[in-house]
Amino acid sequence: MKKATLTIACALCAAALALQAGETRETKTEELFNGKDLSGWNFKLEDNSDAGEVFGVENGTIRVRGKPFGYMYTKKEYSNFRLHVEWKYPNERGNSGIFVFVQEPAAVWPNAVECQLFKDRAGDFVLLGGSDVKEFQMPASGKRPKFPVVKKLSDIDDCPAKEWNSADIICKDGKITVYINGVLKNVGHSVGHKSGHIGLQSEGELILFRNVRLTPLE
Repeated sequence: MKKATLTIACALCAAALALQAGETRETKTEELFNGKDLSGWNFKLEDNSDAGEVFGVENGTIRVRGKPFGYMYTKKEYSNFRLHVEWKYPNERGNSGIFVFVQEPAAVWPNAVECQLFKDRAGDFVLLGGSDVKEFQMPASGKRPKFPVVKKLSDIDDCPAKEWNSADIICKDGKITVYINGVLKNVGHSVGHKSGHIGLQSEGELILFRNVRLTPLE
């Protein structure tokens, strides 16, 4: 049953991403994680904790402990791309995220747009560090929240704990389109930033990542 579910999800994802073909041209895919070590990545943690205690490689996957809070981010910056990331919570579903357009990664909560991986909210946008998208609507109070959210478009949730999920994030000229397990979840238009680092978050629960790859778009 799990194989059938994964096959259907992959087919849906391929079909959804194919819709983008008319808008973009793909070039050679870059593996952001080589399956052996975390060369190519930098790390930021609260209280300047030891990154080696939080981020590691285990059986060909990236292992992120979840505590303390922080994130790992690519040494390189990227602008137009399709990012593919697979993740699962090996114990209980918890909280984490994928950051795009990370600016000056000097803070635990950098200026970046987060694709939420929190249980039942995968695909929400969280606007970190003053980042913004046109789709965000200011609350009636007129006061901007500390962590503004643009909710996902689909109510379909991510997979249970111990099962792999996939995120495909397409960034083109500041437009951010998110698919979770092949389902369109969100679309946002970044205000101010159209390039930056990519990050994987440590925020509460043990999480594993694999098949982290990026395809530049022209």
